[in-house]
Amino acid sequence: MGSGKSVCVLTALDDLDLVEDVFPALVLAPLRVAKTVWGPECEKWEHLNHLRTSVITGTAKERDKALDADAQIFSINYDNLVWLTESYGDSWPFKTVIADEFTKLKSFRLRQGSKRGRALGKVAFSKINRFMGLTGTPSPNGLKDLWGQTWFLDQGAALGRTFTAFQERWFQKGFDGYSIEPMPRAEKEIHERVRQLYITVEGMPVDEPIYNNVYIDLPPAVRAQYRTMEKEMFAKIREDGVSTIASNGAVKSGKLLQLSNGAVYVGDPDNHKEDGMWEEVHDEKLKALDDIIEEANGAPVLVAYHFRPDLKRLLKRYPNAKQLDANPQTIIDWNAGKIPILIAHPASCGHGLNLQDGGNILVFFGVNWNLEEYMQIIERIGPLRQKQSGYDRPVFVHHIVARGTLDLGVLDRLSGKKSIQDVLLEAMKRGE
Repeated sequence: MGSGKSVCVLTALDDLDLVEDVFPALVLAPLRVAKTVWGPECEKWEHLNHLRTSVITGTAKERDKALDADAQIFSINYDNLVWLTESYGDSWPFKTVIADEFTKLKSFRLRQGSKRGRALGKVAFSKINRFMGLTGTPSPNGLKDLWGQTWFLDQGAALGRTFTAFQERWFQKGFDGYSIEPMPRAEKEIHERVRQLYITVEGMPVDEPIYNNVYIDLPPAVRAQYRTMEKEMFAKIREDGVSTIASNGAVKSGKLLQLSNGAVYVGDPDNHKEDGMWEEVHDEKLKALDDIIEEANGAPVLVAYHFRPDLKRLLKRYPNAKQLDANPQTIIDWNAGKIPILIAHPASCGHGLNLQDGGNILVFFGVNWNLEEYMQIIERIGPLRQKQSGYDRPVFVHHIVARGTLDLGVLDRLSGKKSIQDVLLEAMKRGE
Protein backbone atom coordinates (compact mmCIF):
# COMPACT_ATOMS: atom_id res chain seq x y z
CA MET A 1 0.00 0.00 0.00
CA GLY A 2 1.35 3.39 -1.00
CA SER A 3 3.94 2.09 -3.44
CA GLY A 4 2.05 3.23 -6.56
CA LYS A 5 0.58 -0.05 -7.79
CA SER A 6 -2.74 1.51 -8.82
CA VAL A 7 -1.30 4.29 -10.97
CA CYS A 8 1.14 1.85 -12.59
CA VAL A 9 -1.68 -0.49 -13.62
CA LEU A 10 -3.90 2.33 -14.87
CA THR A 11 -1.03 3.77 -16.91
CA ALA A 12 -0.26 0.35 -18.37
CA LEU A 13 -3.90 -0.20 -19.36
CA ASP A 14 -4.11 3.25 -20.91
CA ASP A 15 -1.01 2.51 -23.00
CA LEU A 16 -2.20 -1.00 -23.92
CA ASP A 17 -5.47 0.45 -25.15
CA LEU A 18 -3.54 1.89 -28.09
CA VAL A 19 -2.72 -1.56 -29.44
CA GLU A 20 -5.32 -3.94 -28.00
CA ASP A 21 -8.85 -3.99 -26.61
CA VAL A 22 -8.50 -3.88 -22.82
CA PHE A 23 -11.66 -2.04 -21.77
CA PRO A 24 -13.98 -2.33 -20.00
CA ALA A 25 -11.77 -3.35 -17.09
CA LEU A 26 -12.99 -4.67 -13.76
CA VAL A 27 -11.16 -3.96 -10.50
CA LEU A 28 -11.76 -6.40 -7.64
CA ALA A 29 -10.89 -4.88 -4.27
CA PRO A 30 -11.88 -4.65 -0.60
CA LEU A 31 -15.00 -2.51 -0.20
CA ARG A 32 -13.31 0.70 0.94
CA VAL A 33 -10.66 0.44 -1.77
CA ALA A 34 -13.26 -0.23 -4.45
CA LYS A 35 -15.23 2.83 -3.37
CA THR A 36 -12.53 5.37 -2.68
CA VAL A 37 -9.23 4.52 -4.39
CA TRP A 38 -9.46 3.75 -8.10
CA GLY A 39 -11.73 6.63 -9.16
CA PRO A 40 -9.77 9.32 -7.27
CA GLU A 41 -6.53 7.79 -8.62
CA CYS A 42 -7.65 8.61 -12.16
CA GLU A 43 -8.60 12.13 -11.09
CA LYS A 44 -5.27 12.73 -9.36
CA TRP A 45 -3.04 12.05 -12.38
CA GLU A 46 -3.25 14.36 -15.36
CA HIS A 47 -2.41 11.64 -17.87
CA LEU A 48 -5.30 9.51 -16.53
CA ASN A 49 -7.99 12.20 -16.28
CA HIS A 50 -9.74 10.97 -19.40
CA LEU A 51 -10.46 7.53 -17.93
CA ARG A 52 -14.05 7.16 -16.76
CA THR A 53 -14.77 5.09 -13.65
CA SER A 54 -17.81 3.54 -12.00
CA VAL A 55 -18.15 1.99 -8.54
CA ILE A 56 -20.36 -1.11 -8.30
CA THR A 57 -21.40 -1.12 -4.64
CA GLY A 58 -24.52 -0.52 -2.59
CA THR A 59 -27.95 -2.03 -3.13
CA ALA A 60 -28.76 -4.26 -6.09
CA LYS A 61 -30.47 -1.32 -7.78
CA GLU A 62 -27.43 0.91 -7.23
CA ARG A 63 -25.10 -1.80 -8.53
CA ASP A 64 -27.21 -2.29 -11.67
CA LYS A 65 -27.10 1.45 -12.32
CA ALA A 66 -23.32 1.51 -11.88
CA LEU A 67 -22.95 -1.34 -14.38
CA ASP A 68 -24.87 0.70 -16.97
CA ALA A 69 -22.52 3.69 -16.60
CA ASP A 70 -20.46 4.86 -19.58
CA ALA A 71 -17.10 3.96 -18.04
CA GLN A 72 -13.88 2.15 -18.82
CA ILE A 73 -12.90 1.16 -15.28
CA PHE A 74 -15.44 -0.55 -13.01
CA SER A 75 -14.56 -1.35 -9.40
CA ILE A 76 -16.40 -3.83 -7.18
CA ASN A 77 -15.76 -5.45 -3.81
CA TYR A 78 -14.95 -9.14 -3.62
CA ASP A 79 -18.13 -9.96 -1.71
CA ASN A 80 -20.24 -8.97 -4.74
CA LEU A 81 -18.27 -11.12 -7.15
CA VAL A 82 -20.69 -14.07 -7.07
CA TRP A 83 -23.60 -11.70 -7.74
CA LEU A 84 -21.72 -10.16 -10.65
CA THR A 85 -20.92 -13.45 -12.38
CA GLU A 86 -24.47 -14.69 -11.89
CA SER A 87 -25.91 -11.43 -13.24
CA TYR A 88 -23.98 -11.65 -16.50
CA GLY A 89 -23.81 -15.39 -17.05
CA ASP A 90 -22.40 -16.04 -20.53
CA SER A 91 -22.55 -12.31 -21.35
CA TRP A 92 -19.53 -11.36 -19.21
CA PRO A 93 -18.33 -8.00 -20.65
CA PHE A 94 -15.02 -7.28 -18.87
CA LYS A 95 -11.97 -7.91 -21.02
CA THR A 96 -9.49 -7.14 -18.23
CA VAL A 97 -9.66 -8.00 -14.54
CA ILE A 98 -7.39 -6.46 -11.88
CA ALA A 99 -7.41 -8.24 -8.52
CA ASP A 100 -6.34 -5.63 -5.96
CA GLU A 101 -5.18 -7.39 -2.80
CA PHE A 102 -4.49 -10.51 -4.85
CA THR A 103 -4.08 -12.75 -1.81
CA LYS A 104 -7.85 -12.74 -1.32
CA LEU A 105 -7.84 -15.42 -4.01
CA LYS A 106 -5.24 -17.60 -2.27
CA SER A 107 -7.89 -20.08 -1.04
CA PHE A 108 -9.17 -20.81 -4.56
CA ARG A 109 -9.55 -24.49 -5.42
CA LEU A 110 -11.15 -26.00 -8.50
CA ARG A 111 -13.85 -27.83 -6.54
CA GLN A 112 -13.56 -26.34 -3.07
CA GLY A 113 -12.41 -23.04 -1.58
CA SER A 114 -14.29 -19.77 -1.52
CA LYS A 115 -17.44 -19.17 -3.57
CA ARG A 116 -16.08 -15.93 -4.98
CA GLY A 117 -12.90 -17.67 -6.15
CA ARG A 118 -14.87 -20.39 -7.91
CA ALA A 119 -17.20 -17.81 -9.46
CA LEU A 120 -14.22 -15.92 -10.89
CA GLY A 121 -12.61 -19.16 -12.01
CA LYS A 122 -15.57 -19.88 -14.29
CA VAL A 123 -14.83 -16.80 -16.43
CA ALA A 124 -11.08 -16.39 -15.83
CA PHE A 125 -9.94 -18.02 -19.05
CA SER A 126 -13.11 -18.28 -21.12
CA LYS A 127 -14.20 -14.62 -20.91
CA ILE A 128 -11.19 -12.60 -19.69
CA ASN A 129 -8.33 -11.60 -21.99
CA ARG A 130 -5.95 -10.15 -19.41
CA PHE A 131 -5.66 -10.74 -15.66
CA MET A 132 -3.52 -8.74 -13.22
CA GLY A 133 -3.00 -9.26 -9.50
CA LEU A 134 -1.65 -6.69 -7.05
CA THR A 135 -0.28 -7.46 -3.60
CA GLY A 136 2.43 -6.37 -1.22
CA THR A 137 3.33 -9.92 -0.20
CA PRO A 138 2.21 -12.82 -2.41
CA SER A 139 2.77 -15.61 0.15
CA PRO A 140 2.13 -14.23 3.66
CA ASN A 141 1.65 -17.63 5.28
CA GLY A 142 4.14 -19.60 3.22
CA LEU A 143 4.51 -21.10 -0.23
CA LYS A 144 1.15 -22.89 -0.07
CA ASP A 145 -0.63 -19.55 -0.58
CA LEU A 146 0.83 -19.16 -4.06
CA TRP A 147 -1.17 -21.82 -5.89
CA GLY A 148 -4.65 -20.30 -5.62
CA GLN A 149 -3.76 -16.84 -6.88
CA THR A 150 -1.21 -18.03 -9.43
CA TRP A 151 -3.85 -20.25 -11.07
CA PHE A 152 -5.63 -17.10 -12.27
CA LEU A 153 -2.49 -16.08 -14.16
CA ASP A 154 -1.80 -19.29 -16.10
CA GLN A 155 -4.54 -21.83 -15.25
CA GLY A 156 -2.08 -23.98 -13.33
CA ALA A 157 0.66 -24.25 -15.95
CA ALA A 158 3.45 -23.25 -13.54
CA LEU A 159 2.41 -24.86 -10.27
CA GLY A 160 0.06 -27.63 -11.31
CA ARG A 161 -3.48 -27.92 -12.62
CA THR A 162 -4.83 -28.72 -9.16
CA PHE A 163 -3.87 -27.83 -5.61
CA THR A 164 -3.52 -31.53 -4.85
CA ALA A 165 -0.90 -31.93 -7.57
CA PHE A 166 0.91 -28.81 -6.30
CA GLN A 167 0.90 -30.12 -2.74
CA GLU A 168 2.04 -33.62 -3.64
CA ARG A 169 4.97 -32.29 -5.67
CA TRP A 170 6.44 -29.80 -3.22
CA PHE A 171 5.08 -30.52 0.26
CA GLN A 172 5.32 -33.23 2.87
CA LYS A 173 3.84 -34.02 6.26
CA GLY A 174 5.46 -32.36 9.24
CA PHE A 175 6.98 -34.13 12.22
CA ASP A 176 3.60 -34.15 13.98
CA GLY A 177 2.12 -36.19 11.14
CA TYR A 178 -0.66 -33.69 10.48
CA SER A 179 0.78 -30.37 9.37
CA ILE A 180 2.09 -29.77 5.85
CA GLU A 181 5.48 -28.20 5.25
CA PRO A 182 7.49 -27.50 2.08
CA MET A 183 10.19 -29.90 0.96
CA PRO A 184 13.79 -28.57 1.03
CA ARG A 185 13.81 -28.01 -2.73
CA ALA A 186 10.36 -26.41 -2.84
CA GLU A 187 11.22 -22.74 -2.43
CA LYS A 188 13.84 -22.63 -5.17
CA GLU A 189 11.78 -24.62 -7.66
CA ILE A 190 8.52 -22.76 -7.02
CA HIS A 191 10.17 -19.36 -7.29
CA GLU A 192 11.79 -20.37 -10.55
CA ARG A 193 8.46 -21.51 -11.99
CA VAL A 194 6.54 -18.31 -11.12
CA ARG A 195 9.39 -15.93 -11.97
CA GLN A 196 7.92 -15.08 -15.38
CA LEU A 197 4.47 -14.40 -13.92
CA TYR A 198 5.30 -11.92 -11.17
CA ILE A 199 6.95 -8.51 -11.29
CA THR A 200 8.62 -7.44 -8.06
CA VAL A 201 9.33 -3.77 -7.38
CA GLU A 202 12.71 -3.54 -5.68
CA GLY A 203 15.12 -0.80 -4.69
CA MET A 204 12.50 1.46 -3.12
CA PRO A 205 14.04 4.50 -1.40
CA VAL A 206 14.72 4.09 2.29
CA ASP A 207 16.22 7.50 3.04
CA GLU A 208 12.77 8.90 3.81
CA PRO A 209 9.55 7.18 4.89
CA ILE A 210 6.97 6.50 2.22
CA TYR A 211 3.87 8.46 3.22
CA ASN A 212 0.43 7.37 2.12
CA ASN A 213 -2.98 8.88 2.88
CA VAL A 214 -5.82 6.36 3.13
CA TYR A 215 -9.07 8.26 2.65
CA ILE A 216 -12.48 7.50 4.11
CA ASP A 217 -15.81 9.30 3.75
CA LEU A 218 -17.95 10.13 6.75
CA PRO A 219 -21.47 8.63 6.63
CA PRO A 220 -24.11 11.27 5.80
CA ALA A 221 -25.49 11.45 9.35
CA VAL A 222 -22.01 11.91 10.83
CA ARG A 223 -21.16 14.43 8.14
CA ALA A 224 -24.18 16.48 9.26
CA GLN A 225 -23.05 16.24 12.90
CA TYR A 226 -19.57 17.33 11.88
CA ARG A 227 -20.81 20.37 9.96
CA THR A 228 -23.03 21.43 12.87
CA MET A 229 -20.07 21.19 15.22
CA GLU A 230 -17.87 23.03 12.75
CA LYS A 231 -20.17 26.05 12.55
CA GLU A 232 -19.67 26.73 16.25
CA MET A 233 -16.05 25.70 16.40
CA PHE A 234 -14.68 29.15 17.21
CA ALA A 235 -16.05 32.29 18.78
CA LYS A 236 -13.09 34.26 17.53
CA ILE A 237 -9.32 34.05 16.89
CA ARG A 238 -7.03 36.34 18.88
CA GLU A 239 -4.92 38.89 17.08
CA ASP A 240 -1.67 37.54 18.53
CA GLY A 241 -1.78 34.49 16.27
CA VAL A 242 -1.60 30.77 16.84
CA SER A 243 -0.49 30.61 20.47
CA THR A 244 -3.97 31.20 21.79
CA ILE A 245 -7.31 30.31 20.28
CA ALA A 246 -10.81 31.36 21.19
CA SER A 247 -12.66 30.07 24.23
CA ASN A 248 -13.44 26.33 23.90
CA GLY A 249 -11.70 26.22 20.53
CA ALA A 250 -9.30 23.45 21.57
CA VAL A 251 -12.15 21.33 22.89
CA LYS A 252 -14.18 21.80 19.73
CA SER A 253 -11.27 21.07 17.42
CA GLY A 254 -10.69 17.91 19.44
CA LYS A 255 -14.33 16.93 19.01
CA LEU A 256 -14.03 17.40 15.26
CA LEU A 257 -11.06 15.07 15.19
CA GLN A 258 -12.99 12.60 17.36
CA LEU A 259 -15.93 12.67 14.94
CA SER A 260 -13.52 11.98 12.10
CA ASN A 261 -12.11 8.99 13.98
CA GLY A 262 -15.54 7.60 14.79
CA ALA A 263 -16.02 8.09 18.54
CA VAL A 264 -16.76 11.38 20.32
CA TYR A 265 -16.79 12.35 23.98
CA VAL A 266 -20.17 13.44 25.29
CA GLY A 267 -21.25 15.02 28.55
CA ASP A 268 -19.00 16.96 30.92
CA PRO A 269 -15.67 17.90 29.23
CA ASP A 270 -13.94 17.60 32.62
CA ASN A 271 -14.35 13.83 32.39
CA HIS A 272 -12.57 13.55 29.08
CA LYS A 273 -9.09 13.29 30.54
CA GLU A 274 -9.89 9.74 31.60
CA ASP A 275 -12.45 7.41 30.08
CA GLY A 276 -15.42 9.71 30.52
CA MET A 277 -18.54 9.17 28.46
CA TRP A 278 -18.18 8.62 24.74
CA GLU A 279 -20.24 7.35 21.87
CA GLU A 280 -19.20 5.59 18.69
CA VAL A 281 -20.65 7.24 15.59
CA HIS A 282 -19.02 5.29 12.75
CA ASP A 283 -16.42 2.61 12.01
CA GLU A 284 -15.08 3.78 8.63
CA LYS A 285 -11.52 4.21 9.92
CA LEU A 286 -11.60 0.76 11.48
CA LYS A 287 -12.60 -0.67 8.10
CA ALA A 288 -9.72 1.19 6.46
CA LEU A 289 -7.33 -0.18 9.07
CA ASP A 290 -8.68 -3.68 8.32
CA ASP A 291 -7.56 -3.21 4.72
CA ILE A 292 -4.10 -1.97 5.69
CA ILE A 293 -3.54 -4.87 8.07
CA GLU A 294 -4.78 -7.33 5.48
CA GLU A 295 -2.50 -5.91 2.81
CA ALA A 296 0.40 -6.13 5.25
CA ASN A 297 -0.09 -9.89 4.86
CA GLY A 298 1.10 -10.88 8.29
CA ALA A 299 3.78 -8.21 8.68
CA PRO A 300 3.56 -6.49 12.10
CA VAL A 301 1.79 -3.12 12.17
CA LEU A 302 2.33 -0.26 14.62
CA VAL A 303 -0.87 1.77 15.10
CA ALA A 304 -0.82 5.28 16.59
CA TYR A 305 -3.93 6.57 18.36
CA HIS A 306 -4.71 9.82 20.17
CA PHE A 307 -8.05 9.51 22.03
CA ARG A 308 -8.75 6.83 24.66
CA PRO A 309 -12.07 5.77 23.09
CA ASP A 310 -10.13 4.88 19.95
CA LEU A 311 -7.76 2.71 22.00
CA LYS A 312 -10.70 0.78 23.41
CA ARG A 313 -12.23 0.35 19.96
CA LEU A 314 -8.92 -0.85 18.51
CA LEU A 315 -8.34 -3.40 21.26
CA LYS A 316 -11.89 -4.68 20.85
CA ARG A 317 -11.56 -4.89 17.07
CA TYR A 318 -8.22 -6.71 17.16
CA PRO A 319 -8.05 -9.25 20.01
CA ASN A 320 -4.47 -10.16 19.02
CA ALA A 321 -3.31 -6.55 19.43
CA LYS A 322 -1.28 -5.28 22.36
CA GLN A 323 -1.08 -1.81 23.85
CA LEU A 324 2.38 -0.32 24.30
CA ASP A 325 2.68 0.06 28.06
CA ALA A 326 5.34 0.49 30.71
CA ASN A 327 6.15 -3.22 30.77
CA PRO A 328 9.58 -3.73 29.10
CA GLN A 329 8.47 -7.18 27.98
CA THR A 330 5.99 -5.59 25.55
CA ILE A 331 8.80 -3.98 23.56
CA ILE A 332 10.84 -7.19 23.73
CA ASP A 333 7.90 -9.19 22.36
CA TRP A 334 7.22 -6.64 19.61
CA ASN A 335 10.83 -6.65 18.45
CA ALA A 336 10.82 -10.45 18.55
CA GLY A 337 7.86 -10.55 16.16
CA LYS A 338 5.43 -11.90 18.76
CA ILE A 339 2.96 -8.99 18.55
CA PRO A 340 1.17 -8.60 15.19
CA ILE A 341 -0.45 -5.25 16.06
CA LEU A 342 1.08 -2.83 18.56
CA ILE A 343 -1.13 0.11 19.54
CA ALA A 344 0.71 3.14 20.89
CA HIS A 345 0.03 6.72 21.85
CA PRO A 346 2.71 8.97 20.29
CA ALA A 347 3.40 10.49 23.71
CA SER A 348 4.56 7.05 24.91
CA CYS A 349 7.16 6.79 22.14
CA GLY A 350 9.80 9.17 23.38
CA HIS A 351 13.51 9.43 22.72
CA GLY A 352 15.55 6.25 22.83
CA LEU A 353 12.71 3.79 22.29
CA ASN A 354 13.67 1.19 19.68
CA LEU A 355 10.82 -0.48 17.79
CA GLN A 356 12.48 -0.97 14.40
CA ASP A 357 13.15 -4.69 14.85
CA GLY A 358 9.43 -5.31 15.15
CA GLY A 359 8.41 -3.85 11.80
CA ASN A 360 8.41 -1.05 9.28
CA ILE A 361 4.71 -0.18 8.95
CA LEU A 362 3.13 2.65 10.95
CA VAL A 363 -0.52 3.66 10.75
CA PHE A 364 -1.93 6.86 12.22
CA PHE A 365 -5.51 5.98 13.11
CA GLY A 366 -5.98 9.63 14.01
CA VAL A 367 -3.83 12.75 14.01
CA ASN A 368 -3.25 15.62 16.42
CA TRP A 369 -1.40 18.91 16.43
CA ASN A 370 1.72 17.79 18.34
CA LEU A 371 4.53 17.79 15.78
CA GLU A 372 7.18 16.49 18.19
CA GLU A 373 5.10 13.44 19.15
CA TYR A 374 4.29 12.81 15.49
CA MET A 375 7.96 12.87 14.51
CA GLN A 376 9.02 10.82 17.52
CA ILE A 377 6.77 7.84 16.83
CA ILE A 378 7.82 7.80 13.16
CA GLU A 379 11.45 7.83 14.23
CA ARG A 380 10.89 4.74 16.46
CA ILE A 381 10.79 2.62 13.27
CA GLY A 382 12.33 5.22 10.94
CA PRO A 383 14.74 4.66 8.04
CA LEU A 384 17.85 5.52 10.05
CA ARG A 385 17.01 3.01 12.76
CA GLN A 386 16.17 0.41 10.12
CA LYS A 387 19.61 0.87 8.54
CA GLN A 388 21.37 0.86 11.89
CA SER A 389 19.77 -2.50 12.62
CA GLY A 390 20.78 -3.91 9.25
CA TYR A 391 17.39 -3.78 7.52
CA ASP A 392 17.29 -2.69 3.89
CA ARG A 393 13.57 -2.01 3.76
CA PRO A 394 11.35 1.06 3.30
CA VAL A 395 9.30 2.53 6.12
CA PHE A 396 5.61 2.99 5.33
CA VAL A 397 3.62 5.66 7.16
CA HIS A 398 -0.12 5.52 6.52
CA HIS A 399 -2.53 8.26 7.63
CA ILE A 400 -6.20 7.30 7.77
CA VAL A 401 -7.97 10.59 7.08
CA ALA A 402 -11.58 11.61 6.58
CA ARG A 403 -12.18 13.73 3.50
CA GLY A 404 -13.32 17.30 4.05
CA THR A 405 -12.42 17.32 7.75
CA LEU A 406 -9.85 18.81 10.08
CA ASP A 407 -7.75 15.66 9.56
CA LEU A 408 -6.35 17.14 6.36
CA GLY A 409 -5.67 20.48 8.01
CA VAL A 410 -3.71 18.83 10.81
CA LEU A 411 -1.64 16.91 8.26
CA ASP A 412 -0.91 20.17 6.44
CA ARG A 413 0.25 21.62 9.72
CA LEU A 414 2.42 18.60 10.57
CA SER A 415 4.03 18.70 7.14
CA GLY A 416 4.76 22.41 7.53
CA LYS A 417 2.52 23.48 4.64
CA LYS A 418 0.24 25.62 6.81
CA SER A 419 0.22 27.29 10.19
CA ILE A 420 -2.34 26.37 12.83
CA GLN A 421 -3.98 29.76 12.26
CA ASP A 422 -4.40 29.07 8.54
CA VAL A 423 -5.95 25.69 9.24
CA LEU A 424 -8.38 27.05 11.82
CA LEU A 425 -9.40 29.99 9.66
CA GLU A 426 -10.21 27.67 6.79
CA ALA A 427 -12.25 25.44 9.10
CA MET A 428 -14.13 28.49 10.37
CA LYS A 429 -14.91 29.61 6.81
CA ARG A 430 -16.33 26.17 5.98
CA GLY A 431 -18.65 26.52 8.94
CA GLU A 432 -20.09 29.86 7.84
